Amino acid sequence: MPIDIVIPTIGESITSGVIASWRKKDGEAVQRDETVLDLETDKVTMEIPAPAAGVVKRLAKEGDTVAVGAVVGVVDPAGVASAPPAGKATAEPKPAAPAAASSSVASGAASGTAGSAVVETSETLATPLARKTAEEHGVDLATIKGSFAGGRIREKDVLIAVGGSAPLPGANGSSAASEGGAGRRGVTRERMSPLRQRIASRLVQAQHTAAMLTTFNECDMGAVMDLRKKHKDEFEKRHGIGMGFMGFFVKAAARALRAFPLVNASIVEGADGTPEIERHEACDIAVAVSTPKGLVVPVLRNCEHLSFAAIERGVKDLATRARDGKLALEDMQGGTFTITNGGVFGSLMSTPILNPPQSAILGMHTIKNRPAEYPPGSGQVAIRPMMYLAVSYDHRLIDGAEAVQFLVTIKNNIEDPARLLLDV
Repeated sequence: MPIDIVIPTIGESITSGVIASWRKKDGEAVQRDETVLDLETDKVTMEIPAPAAGVVKRLAKEGDTVAVGAVVGVVDPAGVASAPPAGKATAEPKPAAPAAASSSVASGAASGTAGSAVVETSETLATPLARKTAEEHGVDLATIKGSFAGGRIREKDVLIAVGGSAPLPGANGSSAASEGGAGRRGVTRERMSPLRQRIASRLVQAQHTAAMLTTFNECDMGAVMDLRKKHKDEFEKRHGIGMGFMGFFVKAAARALRAFPLVNASIVEGADGTPEIERHEACDIAVAVSTPKGLVVPVLRNCEHLSFAAIERGVKDLATRARDGKLALEDMQGGTFTITNGGVFGSLMSTPILNPPQSAILGMHTIKNRPAEYPPGSGQVAIRPMMYLAVSYDHRLIDGAEAVQFLVTIKNNIEDPARLLLDV
């Protein structure tokens, strides 16, 4: 008797999700607890396992929005497999692609950008519309390089592969003229993912509900850079993890949060509906991570007690699982403060937006050599590696003076990292 594949209860606030991809085809054999599909929600992407061993029958399509408790397919324990395993080569020939597609594929393989990709990875990093378009044109997604964040393949990438059907922007912003014909002005649409919808909703919520202000300062990164240069090899050898900048900023932020506890607090609604201040003893710092599906902010807990090595190890683990879509719901909940590093993308200065219900967020930026007084108090000017820091805060809870002092505390600890060791 067939056994239903049911969308399980994921979390108290999650009622539905989108089928991002099926791992198994209709008629394909599956083992018990083997992943059959990826479900994308507004918070996490999770793998749905097979309830039993048997043959898969899909009842919902990729891109469908399905509710918790919905039956999206069945597994027939007595069924006979009729489809080859997903991602494996088949004996059946694929429809021939147009000549332009062959040229594009050959070019990609020669450049080494797409020829080594495997089918399963490409499918995971392609939108449902891109997969459908590729299937219609007989194009192997493994031969296409995605243009979206993280290398994700979109419909326009597939259309380019089958003969330049996607719009090609010209120098003046219009479509470029194709060979022997008029310029194309194509427009494509794709559904906004649940995660992107959730990000949009929270950002608008922050703008509408908080009295948000930003204070700036600049930080001389020379001492930290010298410390890393001197000890990074030994640190990595001893702890098995690289020494980055984030460990210093998490440690400095944790110290500043302990010194200014209101920055680590939140405004919540009381039982009678009036606002209350919720204070947190622990410094649970969320670190923003850019993924192919959008920005996520997994939480590193009890940072006030963690060593540099533990912080670097924890940040790397969270970032890796975020990019692989392996974060659990509990990894995303309960943060009291957030750090975001736009500097890795080249941002010189920005005003980060609060991550509700948190009351503050620290923005790091790119390091640039600029003239600054050095040594401090000497009246002399030298070229130093400087970083602009920004703290956005909720003025309903945090006064400007407190926000400024909080940021200065971080600056002082970064410019003199011995403070972090000596606790001064």
